[in-house]
Amino acid sequence: MAVSALFFALSVGAAGPAGAVAHGIDAPPGTFGFNTQLTATGIPTPDGGTRDSACSGALIAPQWIISAGHCFHDGAGVPVDGPPRYDVVAHVGKTRLQDTGSSASFGGGYTRDVVDVRQSSVNDLALAKLSEPITDIEPIQLPADPPEVGDLVAIDGWGAHSSVDPMPAQHVRLGGFRVREVTDTTVNVAGLLPLRTTSACLFDSGAPYFIPTGLSGGVLVGVENDGPPCPHDQLDTAARVDNQVDWIQAQIQD
Repeated sequence: MAVSALFFALSVGAAGPAGAVAHGIDAPPGTFGFNTQLTATGIPTPDGGTRDSACSGALIAPQWIISAGHCFHDGAGVPVDGPPRYDVVAHVGKTRLQDTGSSASFGGGYTRDVVDVRQSSVNDLALAKLSEPITDIEPIQLPADPPEVGDLVAIDGWGAHSSVDPMPAQHVRLGGFRVREVTDTTVNVAGLLPLRTTSACLFDSGAPYFIPTGLSGGVLVGVENDGPPCPHDQLDTAARVDNQVDWIQAQIQD
């Protein structure tokens, strides 16, 4: 699936129901197997209780996920390195969360515990090490060039469909975006397809913005950080990846 084919598919999906990645479309089974949902349980709260949450991410090496730094914190919202302070599970290569199987080719994917976290010192980006490697899913590619205003990118995420009563998605969804701004640490994007209000939502944090290279591959541009309540027609903010490739490669080879 070339970039043009993907964006054509997104455009003809405009009449479909809204869902995760607000106003996105369901990803076909077996596509972009690097997609990852991160589920966190038992997060400590200030009142002595616990809560659960979720983020998105992407496989960048057999035993490593890239996501947003704020997805891994001390319970008070401060990003931290090292083993997670609560249980974090990565669901990699699934199309629907309830799917099971030994391969991502049919949307079954894999489930792995997150055992270590490396926080970027540059922006809201982190790497998470998995308990075991995954060897039959093509990781997303690291970028060789910086993003440019006007670039077309896709997002593959597990976020809610709305900021009203949000819940993590049960089906991974795609959306099309155009790069509108590039700063030293971020790349800011606007929804394009299937609707101008296609946007990241709660629990999409860490989801990859990427340039598709086929049915399963893509070149990473950024990871979702923040945006207005969804759905919306304003800018979403992502952490740039191109200026941290050397750091990323050093971490995943450690």
